[in-house]
Amino acid sequence: MYIIVAILAFGILIATHELGHFLLAKACGVKVNEFAIGMGPALLKKQRGETLYSLRALPIGGFCAMEGEDGDSQDERSFGRQKAWKRFLILIAGSAMNFLTGLIIVILIFSGAEAFAGNTIDALEPGFEYGGEQGLMIGDKIVSIDGHRVFYSRDFSNYMARSTGGSIDMVIERDGERILIDDFGLSKKNFVIDGQTVEKYGITFNIISATAGERLKYSLYSTYDFIRLVKMGLTDLITGAVGVKDMSGVVGIVSTINEVGEQSASVSAAMLNIAYICAFIAVNLAVMNMLPIPALDGGRVLFLIITTVIEKITRRKLDTKYEAYINAVCLGLLMLLMIYIMFNDVLRIVNG
Repeated sequence: MYIIVAILAFGILIATHELGHFLLAKACGVKVNEFAIGMGPALLKKQRGETLYSLRALPIGGFCAMEGEDGDSQDERSFGRQKAWKRFLILIAGSAMNFLTGLIIVILIFSGAEAFAGNTIDALEPGFEYGGEQGLMIGDKIVSIDGHRVFYSRDFSNYMARSTGGSIDMVIERDGERILIDDFGLSKKNFVIDGQTVEKYGITFNIISATAGERLKYSLYSTYDFIRLVKMGLTDLITGAVGVKDMSGVVGIVSTINEVGEQSASVSAAMLNIAYICAFIAVNLAVMNMLPIPALDGGRVLFLIITTVIEKITRRKLDTKYEAYINAVCLGLLMLLMIYIMFNDVLRIVNG
């Protein structure tokens, strides 16, 4: 069941991206030849006005085919003949829709929350080794860890988990003053709590009542955290901390969602966990699509900016075929990368 849910959810998220392009194209007066939900052979087709609406067999995305999108067209309502600001809005609309979808999902997830753990130290376990004026004290607000802002206790946990060097640089706020603690050796220790030995940092954070305003604030910061996680993932990929073989594609994501669903305590818990993953995927799609890489929306925005500047200077319209060639080559390379990632996903699942 969860595999089906995962496939449908992933398909809806990609189709939502295309819906963003479609709505802005229509709003800007651009001719849309076809708007499709799904890929592959068409199951249902309906011509309405100038646009063909279709439902296709494979629930793995969709597309918005605009007139003159990938080449020159004589139609005055084609994409390429629109003002630069209209093309810009249309190009970023897909990612904007993905981000909005992720935010709405997060808001719904936390709409029933009763409280959140903040970033102010409320208590320290007996035997805590890093206390005192040179360390941490009750009432201290943790502002950042290794340059990363901490808004809630979960940020503290996330960035402490990424610290592998044995020490961190932490900024705290104490009595209205910000204090930098360099090379802080804070690490997990064994504490006896209610007769059981537990490995933890020994810090208890303040509890914030979940008013409507706090729920919205927490949801916004949660969505922002997704962006930071994507950024960290890209940084790890560029620096070599992780390799391409560690990346997951559609198959890996579906497998992960299925695994999360099966390991959840109940169906309702599974749906909440899957919804949270889907929110992260939505924001991930928003960020990745805006990377300045040809064939992606971000690459097309970059071309738009460059060509607009050149045309303003030279007062000559550039031939769009060169951009189309570059986009086609890069799209082919991206498809090869996706096939490679899918192959690795299948191998991981088979080797289990």
